[in-house]
Amino acid sequence: MKWLWLGLVLLGAVVVTLAAYLFRPLANAPAPASFHCLDLSEGAFVPLEAPARAYGVGLSYAGHIHETASDFDPDQPPPVFKKHPRAFAGDGATVPLPTGEAMFAAAEALEPGLGAEARERLGDVTPLLDYEVELGFVLLEDVDPKDLGQEDYVPKIGFFIANDVSSRTVALLGEGQSNRYDFWGASKSFPGFMPVGAQAFVPRDPHANSLPCVDIETEVNGEVRQQQNTRNMIYTPREMLRFVQAKYPDQPLEAGDIVLTGTPSGVAVRVPRPLVRLANLVGLDRFDKLEAALGRDQSRFLASGDEVVVRGDGLGEVSITVAPASSGATASSQSGGPAE
Repeated sequence: MKWLWLGLVLLGAVVVTLAAYLFRPLANAPAPASFHCLDLSEGAFVPLEAPARAYGVGLSYAGHIHETASDFDPDQPPPVFKKHPRAFAGDGATVPLPTGEAMFAAAEALEPGLGAEARERLGDVTPLLDYEVELGFVLLEDVDPKDLGQEDYVPKIGFFIANDVSSRTVALLGEGQSNRYDFWGASKSFPGFMPVGAQAFVPRDPHANSLPCVDIETEVNGEVRQQQNTRNMIYTPREMLRFVQAKYPDQPLEAGDIVLTGTPSGVAVRVPRPLVRLANLVGLDRFDKLEAALGRDQSRFLASGDEVVVRGDGLGEVSITVAPASSGATASSQSGGPAE
């Protein structure tokens, strides 16, 4: 009996220790940056053209960090990635679901052999298509990297609304890899995956850390899924430009380049943090994690026929309709591989 009680005590200690590890809070709590809020009446709108280069900055709202069970370290840059220009689309675009072959081709472009391995292990897969309302900005002049280090530097930029459409299936294939965020970029680079507004707001009198502090939201088939004010972003546009330049030091930041600034909470993909920690503790690999995601309820992910509208107060709105995967599209034409 004594050994039984001792065993129960030890088991209880293990359970308590494990629970404390799995449910512990983040070591650092993400907090909004300090912004100079711009009035949309004090500026003008200019046409937004298709960019030569497009960048994304991820995990820039606290709510999205928590709902995706992501880490946060204020001393480390957030995820930064490229989106292929072929993803550019306008209001009213019809966006086809990527085919399984297109997703495998995107994985293969990033890691030779991965597409074939994924096809063999997973068979036919769904894209786990997600939406992300985001404030974007376009560079109105070239950026000198030396200027980014100046605290009083005010980048000349215009602001617009965008939907950063994503295939979580492709993104999950990068789990645990050193180039994980390149998979994020590939997951957001299929045709039509960057629908943006037709115009960008340009302030007449910008200040350091200027930002239109507006409510942005996403509706899927009339249901509001995301709603947040941009003043709750963790990083300023100037900081984001620094992150992009640091990630791609050989790529100059030039007029016409655009940056998508991240999305608030409310996306389709949601993962409890304790579950992610447990998966990492037991050593699940990326295929195990993807199979688990594909096996869960997919009703919040986008499907053929869904209508998605993203909007920002005063910045307009952008709508898309999701279409079936095109049987005539080839893997190369649909591929979300690395941006050129």
